Amino acid sequence: MGNRRGKYGLDAPWALARLVLGALLLLALMLVSFASDVVMAGVVFLAGACYTFASAASHLHTTLRGRFAVWKEELARLDGHENVLDLGCGRGAVLLLAAGRLTSGHATGVHAARARGRIRGRARGRSRSDEAVTRANAEAEGVRDRVHQVTADLRDLPFGDEEFDVVLSALALRDLSGAAAREQAVREAYRVVRPGGLLLLADLQHTPAYEAALRGLGARDVRARDLGRRYWYGGPWLRTCMVEARKP
Repeated sequence: MGNRRGKYGLDAPWALARLVLGALLLLALMLVSFASDVVMAGVVFLAGACYTFASAASHLHTTLRGRFAVWKEELARLDGHENVLDLGCGRGAVLLLAAGRLTSGHATGVHAARARGRIRGRARGRSRSDEAVTRANAEAEGVRDRVHQVTADLRDLPFGDEEFDVVLSALALRDLSGAAAREQAVREAYRVVRPGGLLLLADLQHTPAYEAALRGLGARDVRARDLGRRYWYGGPWLRTCMVEARKP
């Protein structure tokens, strides 16, 4: 979003780099094919390059604008008095959007702790640096007084039962290794949300399991929905879905 003042970086920058490099390689093969008078091969490589560049553009749009636009709409339902918990808040992209909606409420971000190797490699060792970046971003966005950060195991949250009005997560639970770990994180999210409270869990591939876990816990109004092209990381094969539920 154009009015964001924090520095949130790119989601999966190596995936974006691979797409760009792949497109450049296809362009090089196209040039070789046309120079060798192998026209059909050149046309195929050109089509592949265009497709791959389009995937890279989709990824870049999502990470720079699309995800913020989607979450801004999701959080528009907040009235400003909620206590919000963001599981796996990273550099605060979604956490600070929520904080910006609050008046008397408060936003807490959880950085995933390294827990006996059960967090995948890409999530290890980031919490300390992410805390500093999130703190700076909160200052830049003017919401530092409404934001608190903790580092914890997402499967064992350091909060009491029914402490939050809204619990959300943006592509963080997938970093937990194994279905059992992810289900336990969903159970913890459900435990700390208040009766009538809202859960919003976004992910690329595990949302059916989250939906099933929440139904098993007795959540109501459970539904999964596609968040649309603005939240594609390259194309519909990497689309983000949201599981929404309320605690009775």
